[in-house]
Amino acid sequence: MFKFKKKTTTELDYNNIPKHIAIIMDGNGRWAQQRHLPRIAGHKKGMNVVKDITKAASDLGVKALTLYAFSTENWKRPDQEVNYLMDLPEKFFSTFVPDLVKNNVKVNVMGYVDQLPESTQKAINDAIENTKKCDGMILNFALNYGSQDEIVTAVQKIAQKVSDGSLNVDDINKDVVSDNLMTSSLGEFSNPDLLIRTSGEERLSNFLLWQVAYSEFVFDDTKWPDYTKEDLMNCIAKFQGRHRRFGGLKNK
Repeated sequence: MFKFKKKTTTELDYNNIPKHIAIIMDGNGRWAQQRHLPRIAGHKKGMNVVKDITKAASDLGVKALTLYAFSTENWKRPDQEVNYLMDLPEKFFSTFVPDLVKNNVKVNVMGYVDQLPESTQKAINDAIENTKKCDGMILNFALNYGSQDEIVTAVQKIAQKVSDGSLNVDDINKDVVSDNLMTSSLGEFSNPDLLIRTSGEERLSNFLLWQVAYSEFVFDDTKWPDYTKEDLMNCIAKFQGRHRRFGGLKNK
C-alpha cells in the first residue's frame, strides 16, 4: 500500500470512501502565470501532483481514479503547450510505472487515443501492458477525451448494432448506452461517486456528462499544482457530509 509521509488532521469515515473519484485537474497555466513562469512549468509541477494524488487515493481505498488529462478542445492551445502535453505521458510513465506495479495500480486510458502522436500512444500502451496484471486501484486517464464526442460515438455504435440486426430499437435503455461509453471498461465503477474540480472554476467542461448524473460535486479553489493529499481528504470529507438520495428519499 502507498503510505502517507505525514499525519493529516482530516477525519474520514473509511467505510464511506467514494469508490470512483473523477478530477478535473484545472489551474496549471494560471499557477505558472502567477509566478511569471511559462505555462508548461505548471504542467510539469502538475505531473508530480498526479503522482502524489494517485498514491493518496490508492492508500485511502479508492477503486478508480479518473483524471481529465487532455480534452478534445485542448488542441486549440498554443503548439508549444500541446507538444509538451503530448510528451508528458512518456515522462510520467517512465518514472511512475514501477511504483504503480509495486502498489498494484492498473493504468487505463479512455479517449480518442488513435489521434495522438505515435510516441504518445506507445507510452500509453506500454503503461497499460506493464500494469495489466494489477488488480488494485484503476488509474484512468481521460486523454483526448470529450464527453459530447463520446456520446455521439456511443450512439453511432448502437445505431450500427440496430442496423446489422444485433440489437432491437425497443431494447435500447440506459444500460445499453452506458455499455457503449468509454467508461464501460471500469465495470461497476463506471460512474464517479465524487467529481472534483480544482482552481475554483465551477463547470464540467465536457467531462463525463452522462456518468456524473448522480455524482457529488466539490469545487476546490486550490490550483492543481498546489493540490495536496490533505486537499483530497478534505474533498472526500465534504462528500461524506452529503446525503445521496438518487432522486428518492432517505430515512433519517
